[in-house]
Amino acid sequence: MSEPLNPSRPTPDEAAAPDGAVSSTAGIPDDLRAASLDRARRLRQEPRFPGGPAADPAGSHHERRIRSFQPRRSRVTPGQQDALERLWPKWGLDIDGLRVLDLPAMFDGLPVVLEIGFGMGEATAQMAADDPATGILAVDVHTPGQGNLLGLADRNGSSNIRVANGDAIILLREMLEPDSLDGLRVYFPDPWPKTRHHKRRLIQPEFLDLVAGRLKPGAIVHCATDWEPYAEQMLDVLTAHPRFENTAADGGYAPRPAFRPLTRFEGQGLDKGHVVHDLLFARR
Repeated sequence: MSEPLNPSRPTPDEAAAPDGAVSSTAGIPDDLRAASLDRARRLRQEPRFPGGPAADPAGSHHERRIRSFQPRRSRVTPGQQDALERLWPKWGLDIDGLRVLDLPAMFDGLPVVLEIGFGMGEATAQMAADDPATGILAVDVHTPGQGNLLGLADRNGSSNIRVANGDAIILLREMLEPDSLDGLRVYFPDPWPKTRHHKRRLIQPEFLDLVAGRLKPGAIVHCATDWEPYAEQMLDVLTAHPRFENTAADGGYAPRPAFRPLTRFEGQGLDKGHVVHDLLFARR
């Protein structure tokens, strides 16, 4: 997932250590400590696979913002590695903030929907296969999921997916033209349930300000969550924003559209009694 635009100022140790972790360099002499921090930063920036997604394409750990995502570099299967090595040069891109994307050229003139946070990619691959007339620019930072989505798209014969690696805020702010997107999908983002972490939630007024400038008039923002308090916050924030209008006649939640697949994660939540809410708002 990507993140709201709230500023924060971590110390160098905090920038080098994972969120919530204590730097292992405490108590080490200054010269060794500096060398250790420098090595950690360089390792984060090195590609994990030759020609594949970069570990930190925009050097985003230097940007002082609270983030709604935590990069995870968990185990990549041989199949996922194969997909990354074969298909990343064709269908992948790093969010480096250094260029503006030509979406019509990238997607052969198809209308393009941005999806932020696709997990392992099963739902994204299914939507792409079901609707080949729509391009999906799918953003995540989870390397196994990136490889899995590329592999699924390849097996399905879907050429309407591009996988973007990195910070969706940088993508929206620096790499997309105004009025270039035909929709935004945010399915089951991290709910950050603890009160002190609510500032990390993605759907915030500042985020919607940025999104509104990249969506075409009438484009749909589609959110879904099984976390009731987050659904309520999403509804309040979207309803209050002057550039979005609820497509639900009663001003509440919408039925799940047929085009959004029922994911394995969602099914597990439903089995546990969770209630899933969909929200569909049009850009005025």
